[in-house]
Amino acid sequence: MRTDWTHPRAAATVVAASPDADILAEITSGLAAGSDLHALLQRFLDPVMRIAGAQAGVVRVLDPEGGRLRTVSQLGLPAAVAQSESLVDPACGVCGSAFARDVIASDVHLVPCLRRSDAAYFGAECRQVVAVPLTHRGSVLGLYTLFHARPVELRDDTSALLKTIGELLGLALNNARLEHEALRSAVLLERQTMAAEVHDSVAQTLAFVKMRMPLLQQAVRDHDRDGALKYCNDVRQAVSSAHTNLRHIVQQFRAPMDPLGLKHALHAGIAAFSDQTGIEVSLDDRAPGLRLPPAHETQVFRIVQEALSNIGKHAGARHAWVTIAHAPGGIDVLIEDDGSGLAAAPAAAAGENPDAHFGLEIMRQRAARLAGRLDVAPRAGGGTRLQLHFPAPAGDGARA
Repeated sequence: MRTDWTHPRAAATVVAASPDADILAEITSGLAAGSDLHALLQRFLDPVMRIAGAQAGVVRVLDPEGGRLRTVSQLGLPAAVAQSESLVDPACGVCGSAFARDVIASDVHLVPCLRRSDAAYFGAECRQVVAVPLTHRGSVLGLYTLFHARPVELRDDTSALLKTIGELLGLALNNARLEHEALRSAVLLERQTMAAEVHDSVAQTLAFVKMRMPLLQQAVRDHDRDGALKYCNDVRQAVSSAHTNLRHIVQQFRAPMDPLGLKHALHAGIAAFSDQTGIEVSLDDRAPGLRLPPAHETQVFRIVQEALSNIGKHAGARHAWVTIAHAPGGIDVLIEDDGSGLAAAPAAAAGENPDAHFGLEIMRQRAARLAGRLDVAPRAGGGTRLQLHFPAPAGDGARA
């Protein structure tokens, strides 16, 4: 960072105040203590003003979403001027010069400031503006903007101190930005996980209830007592299952997994699916000694469950096949059907079937959590072939 003086030297008055180097120790101590960043920026506005000999000041940070410089705190400005200075274009005037060039910039030509404010502050009470960038590795993340009652020229040691302050607080702004991004990513992941659990448990169960209701209505119309009782029992069990799953999701952020493990869950799930849809499903277990960590078992089961659900709702299939096998470098799980194939995919992508598109995206996210991949392709002989491949867990977990 360098100092950029744009006002005539002849009009300048040297600032005589001696820089207070103790401020660096205070800033470092505040950063080490994890102080609130905005409070820290506000706290050091007054010392920075005193060091530079300014009568008023504003501390601004770059809004990453709006791309403008937003006021965090101000001292000494009239209310109308503070309002006009609350949000500044980073290309405007002396602030824009400091922001674009990463320099301590100064100017006595305050036309851009006058354009933003109707008050007679600039050119009267304020004769010069100095902008000190808050910088991290060449990126300006904020500014101290200082307002002077007369033209000034900062001494070299004062400029050097302001430069160091700007770098320290720029580092703090960068760390805060990284923490914010990490928090946002964590929240997004949590939301995606919750959405996947709701979709793969509660939503699928309610979809089954929706399919059973017309059958129940028809049985009632036909005075089919046995059929009506069967469909009532199906709906009662499904609602109970949805309630249980929802309670687990609220309490533990995930639906419960079969305590007897993946293979038992697959056998039970396939039997229930066949009973509900009339689609014949075969399970080919080519890895009888397979042992996976509980988290892996949950992801695999949910992927198979969602794939079968899509077959039941969209494929028009008569048969489906689930295969689990050891493969070079890991484990393969295949789900195939003899239904209508991928012809309906463009309609789903166009929004006619958003649930199927959403389900596929959730399956891909689950595959990514296994460090694996999910491939969907036409099946030889008709229908669809979905393949999950993921690396075997470390150690002896892949085999008994």
